Amino acid sequence: MKTDPPAALLVRAVNWLGDAVLTTPALGAVRAAFPRSRIAVAAKPLVAELFRHHPHVDDILVYEKEGRHAGAGGMLRMAGELRRRRFDAALLFQNAFDAALLAFLAGIPGREGYATDGRRLLLSRAVPVTEEILRLHHAEYYLHLVAELGIPRPANPAMRLGVTGEEREAVSDRLASMGIPKGGRILGINPGATYGSAKRWFPDRFAAVADALSEEWGASVVLMGSGPEMPLSAEVEAAMRRRPVNLAGRTTVRELMALLSLCGFLVTNDSGPMHIAAALGVPLAAVFGPTDWRTTSPWTRRARIVRIGVDCSPCMRRECDRGHECMLGVTADMVIAAARDLMAESA
Repeated sequence: MKTDPPAALLVRAVNWLGDAVLTTPALGAVRAAFPRSRIAVAAKPLVAELFRHHPHVDDILVYEKEGRHAGAGGMLRMAGELRRRRFDAALLFQNAFDAALLAFLAGIPGREGYATDGRRLLLSRAVPVTEEILRLHHAEYYLHLVAELGIPRPANPAMRLGVTGEEREAVSDRLASMGIPKGGRILGINPGATYGSAKRWFPDRFAAVADALSEEWGASVVLMGSGPEMPLSAEVEAAMRRRPVNLAGRTTVRELMALLSLCGFLVTNDSGPMHIAAALGVPLAAVFGPTDWRTTSPWTRRARIVRIGVDCSPCMRRECDRGHECMLGVTADMVIAAARDLMAESA
C-alpha cells in the first residue's frame, strides 16, 4: 500500500466486538490515506453489525464461518465471493492464518498484515511482530500495523462508531414504554464479559453501585448483556433496592450500540460493551482483574479503571483458581468513588 491507493480495499476485521472497536483508529487512518478507495469490511456476523453505518466503510461482507461459509467448502465459497469483487489489496487486522489464506484464495494481489500464526508466505507484505509490539495497547497495535504499511498516523487518532438518529429514537421509544422518560439520565450497568467468569465482578457489588449512583444522580438504571448473561443480570436486578430496566439478552448489536449512546454513564467489566461505550464518548468506570489494563483498557480519557494490584494479575485466565483475589479487592465504594471523580472532572 506504499504505492498507488487501491481502488478496492478489503479489510478483514477481527472476531471480537471489543477488539474490533479498537481497530477503528487504524481504520480512520486508512480512510484518510485513501479517501477515494472503496473500503469493504469482511467480518463475522456480530462484528459486521458493528460496522454498519460506519463513516469509513463502504461495504460489509458477512463471513458466516458457522453457517454457509463453514469448513473448506465454505471458505472456497467466500473466496469466490471476494474474487468477484476484484479487490486490489487486503488489510488483515485479524492475526489468524485463516485470514491470509482466504485473501490468497480470493486472488487479491496485495495481502498485508502482521507476520503471525505462520502465515508469512501467504502475505505479499508481512509486518514483523516483536515483544515490544505485543506490549502495545491494542489500539496502538493496529495503528502500528498501518504505519508500517506506509499509512500516516492521524494527528489525533480516535475510535469511532456510527449510530443513526433513527436507531437512537427507536431505543428511546422502547425505554419510554418501560418507564424511562425520553431525555432522562440513564446509568448503564454491564455485569457480563464474554471472555470468562474471571473477568466478571460480583452481581451484589454491581447492584450496590447502581443503587448508590442512580439515587445520587437521579438516573434510571438499565441492565444490559448478551443472552447467556441473562442470569447474571437477573442476579443484579434481584440484589437492587431500586427497580432497573433489564434488557440483557433483549437487544441486537445495533440496539445495544444505540442504548449505550443514550447512557450518561456506564459501569462495566472489561468487555465489548465497554469499548463500544468508549468509542461513543460515554463516560465509564471499568473493573479490571485478570486481564491486562495496559493493553485492553478503554482508549478514552472519559474512563476510570478500577483495579487492585495482586501478584498474579494480569493472569489472562478465563477462570480463577486462586479465590478471585483481584476482583474481591475491588469494592463497591471504590467504583462509586471513581464514577464520582470522573463526573466531577467532566462537569
